[in-house]
Amino acid sequence: MVYRFKLVSDEVTNFAREIEIDASASFLDLRNAVLDSVGYTKDEMNSFFLCDDDWGVHEEITLEDMGDSSSDRDLWLMEDTPLDELIEEEGQKLMFVFDYLTERSFFMEMKEEIPGRTLHEPVCTLKRGNAPRQSMDVEEFDAKLEEAAKKVGADLDEEFFGDSQYNEDELPEGFDEMEF
Repeated sequence: MVYRFKLVSDEVTNFAREIEIDASASFLDLRNAVLDSVGYTKDEMNSFFLCDDDWGVHEEITLEDMGDSSSDRDLWLMEDTPLDELIEEEGQKLMFVFDYLTERSFFMEMKEEIPGRTLHEPVCTLKRGNAPRQSMDVEEFDAKLEEAAKKVGADLDEEFFGDSQYNEDELPEGFDEMEF
């Protein structure tokens, strides 16, 4: 069986990739296919995260064992974990963190299961737009966040929060008797 994944970025609106890969391939094979499709080097730490429908993060599939034995979660290593062990149905969402320093990632979804086919090597079947740069320093990332906040009018000033005055008559009954 072959899985077809689509990946997008929240940084670049016209960017998309589709990758077809055998269901028995490992998450490491998928990682390498993703990195090849966007022209990134393979010398950085990366992780996949299985997500729910609202992009809430659940299981992590990591490149290397970081030795966090205190965790009560299962340890999933890319090299040792076949895709079909954790990907159970069409629509499964994943996040692929490609820049740990700034927590930048691709959002992925398993769009289609193609039964009766096998692939020896993953194939990128769609390339649209340019990928975001692979890494960015923290100052540059902070500046981009600030710029984006200004574009959407998210300057949180006095108008947003209201004035700093309050009327004691507006406080709930018994407020002055509450212990903190």
